[in-house]
Amino acid sequence: MVTIRKMRQEIRSRKQHGEDISMEQLLHHLRSLGFTEIESKIIVELARHGPAGGYEIAKRLGASRSNVYAAMQRLERQGALLKEPGEPARYKALRPEELTRLISERVESSLAFVEKILPRPDGVQDSFTQSDGDKAVLEQAARQLAGARQEIVVDLWREEAALLQKELAAAESRGVRVLWACESSEQGISRTLAWPGWKGTQERKRGGRKFSLVVDRAWCMIGMRGGELDTSALVTTHPVMVELLLSQFSQELVLFELEQDMGKELEERYGAHFDVIQKEYLSPESEDELGIEAMKGNDRPASQKETG
Repeated sequence: MVTIRKMRQEIRSRKQHGEDISMEQLLHHLRSLGFTEIESKIIVELARHGPAGGYEIAKRLGASRSNVYAAMQRLERQGALLKEPGEPARYKALRPEELTRLISERVESSLAFVEKILPRPDGVQDSFTQSDGDKAVLEQAARQLAGARQEIVVDLWREEAALLQKELAAAESRGVRVLWACESSEQGISRTLAWPGWKGTQERKRGGRKFSLVVDRAWCMIGMRGGELDTSALVTTHPVMVELLLSQFSQELVLFELEQDMGKELEERYGAHFDVIQKEYLSPESEDELGIEAMKGNDRPASQKETG
């Protein structure tokens, strides 16, 4: 039978364990903000127990007094600690909001300096880079969406839309125009053109779901996620790729409006998903493995074929 005393001991133990985890997390974040291990521990120790001298802090932390003295003097010069009058020297911590404001100002100042002074590469940098892995791709997409200032254009499936919903909603809330096209699993694959080499829609599904993002008409990402292949995306600021994705989105927009207004008439004339048009220009792979036979007897490219 558990006694009241044991229950209280268990509660105290769990509370202490939770506090230890919180302190470790706090130290981790202070180190991430540029403080050293010993500086982080001094800040936390003074915040928890109030003003103290270097000897006292060194004793609590089990650290070298010379290291503690040097760290406290360094923190004082940075404005992260306050020195009380009198001898021996005693230091006290800033209030949390004062410390975070100090850190924020320091970081913003450093970022502004780096942006201004860091040498810029010569010429226009429109290289293509590849991002691999689900986490890396989604994090890069989220960062770009968070930095959008004017416009976001996305063409993706519901699964990816759900993962980026927070960033898209936040962009809209700060006045960014968000244009999006969202496909369901079946609808998206059925609208895909049946180009030779894909071996039908079942083969196409192995690759996963394609998605694309264009931010401020200057940055774009196009990739594939899900299916049997690892998540991967192409990222670039090249204007040709940006224009290509925007052009594709415009065509999808026009087709959507036409199908809404004239869906039945279009399907009767051109078949479901414009199959009649597609079959006129695209031959099944079984008829021509290399896609050459379809051109026999036709010296002009498909774009010049008579339509009268």
